[in-house]
Amino acid sequence: MPFINLKITRDGATREQKTQVIAEFTETLERVLNKPPEWTHIVIEEIDTDDWGFAGLTTTEYRKRLADKAKSAQ
Repeated sequence: MPFINLKITRDGATREQKTQVIAEFTETLERVLNKPPEWTHIVIEEIDTDDWGFAGLTTTEYRKRLADKAKSAQ
């Protein structure tokens, strides 16, 4: 029984996009590993950008700095 746990930030993925991701992951497991779709379980966890960090910053702060840098470059 395949189980996929996908974590994304909470900002921007629409219901339609998540539906497409679930369908395409399921199709890939069926095609590549011969797993029946009814065996595949997929969970999408949406994480607040204040709770996701990289490069020593929260995603919120990282994106803010990128936006500030882009504004100052104009």
